Amino acid sequence: MAAEPETMPQREDVHVCALSQIPGALSVVRRRVRGVLAEWELCPEVAEDALLVISELTTNAIVHADGPASLRICWTDVDGRSALHIEVTDSGPSARPCMPGGSTDPDEHGRGLGIVGALSTRHGIRSDRAGFTRWADLVTA
Repeated sequence: MAAEPETMPQREDVHVCALSQIPGALSVVRRRVRGVLAEWELCPEVAEDALLVISELTTNAIVHADGPASLRICWTDVDGRSALHIEVTDSGPSARPCMPGGSTDPDEHGRGLGIVGALSTRHGIRSDRAGFTRWADLVTA
């Protein structure tokens, strides 16, 4: 009988949280996810990158979309390596101005997806009738 090929152990961990569009929501999400990533024993360097990616994707949903929105983190496989999968789903663009307080300073805004691209192994966006999901994968091993 032939030996079965080695397979990557599957992690069943999934964390989902609703995102509210109130002041301070991002800091609450960051604290909550920092605890989850520590529970999952993610190395500190990858955890910090993941928190930055989560901050950028979450901020985009809070600032640019109408509610509801949600964050989901789980494990996936990228080319045979374990990766943290991050996704933020929102209902799509809002009719309100994009910049709080009317600010349009390019030094203050517009770099988020570049940061996501620099820190992730792969990233993207998908849409359906319910809205948009922006996602990123960070290889951990």
